[in-house]
Amino acid sequence: MPAPSTVPGDDLGVATIPGPNRFGVFIAPYHDPAGNPSLQIRRDLDLVKLLDDLGYDEAWFGEHHSGAYETIASPELMIAAAAERTTRIRLGTGVNSLSYHHPYILADRIMQLDHMTKGRAMLGMGPGQLPSDAFMMGIDPRRQRDMMVESAEVIVRLLRGEVVSRETDWFRLDNARLQLRPYSAGGIELAVASTGSPSGATLAGRLGLSLLSLAATDPGGFDALDANWGHFVRVSHEHGNPVDRNRWRVVASMHLAPTRAQAEREMEHGMLTLCGYFEGMSNHKLPWATTAAQALTHWTTEGLPVFGIATVGTPDDAIATIRRLSAKTGGFGTFLFLAHNCADWEATKRSYELFAEYVIPECRNLNAGRRDSIGWVGENHELFFGAMQQATREAIAKYNVR
Repeated sequence: MPAPSTVPGDDLGVATIPGPNRFGVFIAPYHDPAGNPSLQIRRDLDLVKLLDDLGYDEAWFGEHHSGAYETIASPELMIAAAAERTTRIRLGTGVNSLSYHHPYILADRIMQLDHMTKGRAMLGMGPGQLPSDAFMMGIDPRRQRDMMVESAEVIVRLLRGEVVSRETDWFRLDNARLQLRPYSAGGIELAVASTGSPSGATLAGRLGLSLLSLAATDPGGFDALDANWGHFVRVSHEHGNPVDRNRWRVVASMHLAPTRAQAEREMEHGMLTLCGYFEGMSNHKLPWATTAAQALTHWTTEGLPVFGIATVGTPDDAIATIRRLSAKTGGFGTFLFLAHNCADWEATKRSYELFAEYVIPECRNLNAGRRDSIGWVGENHELFFGAMQQATREAIAKYNVR
């Protein structure tokens, strides 16, 4: 960013904090249960195609099995479909609920996707977000984090080409090995979801995986960002794993428009529908959601669970939010939109276009050379334009003589 944030830390008293240099979207998704589910899933794929055309770097698809709004049951199917519509954007499972899958089968599917996408597939891992999903499968939600750890330990080894034997109370492997090796020499990138607790960061550090921080602008999640990174760094060092901030992803809610007032109007379109998600999950009417405007004000000031505090405004507002996140974290590699579908489809597309047009160049400092160039021309305008005018006068005099 042109004006990087600073925080206390080095011998000079401050350390420069770089902005993210990669951008993408986290598609849970959140769809209106009154809408056409077939069209909604198609629009998710259309969004990834748009982002690929606009130069975004990543798209992640969630896994959920209940609750009406989050209708993607298989992120792997979405990745396969999106890969055929795109050319460069990387595609991740955001995230696979490891407790729902035999680790060998999941590892083998991801390896196949790695080849089908020519090295663009990524595996995001988590315990499983919705207890209703776990109950339907007879899984005790209290066991899910331990099951995630057991599964991740096996999947990492399988994807590295190791032969694995392991028995737990819910799966068994006997001299298991995958037939294929990764498409790329660097292998398949694996990331662990992290919110408020340090469990995800600790697992990522122990196994040498990337970190995916959800709910980054939720008050609790925001407060835990630097603490969880500290846990990740400590455990990484204890296990001899490298630490790279570029492999840290941060997720937040945004919607952009040319003016803040327009952005707010566009978001009000689907605010009460989104509130229905929280009301349905809790079987409780939200006191601050009697009108769309009231609900949006709550989201942009107090925040929503997991969704955090939303940035609803202009590209300048988005840049300010990313700078706050950079200062809090000390720097991270990738910023991901949380796809919320509150605005209608045309306004949603325009929001991503505005971000690509104005926010990404600012974060990557793409126009520094252009600013330097016009500044240099302006500072030397008398020299440059004086010479040009003199050349013009000389040419006129020369040809008048003839």
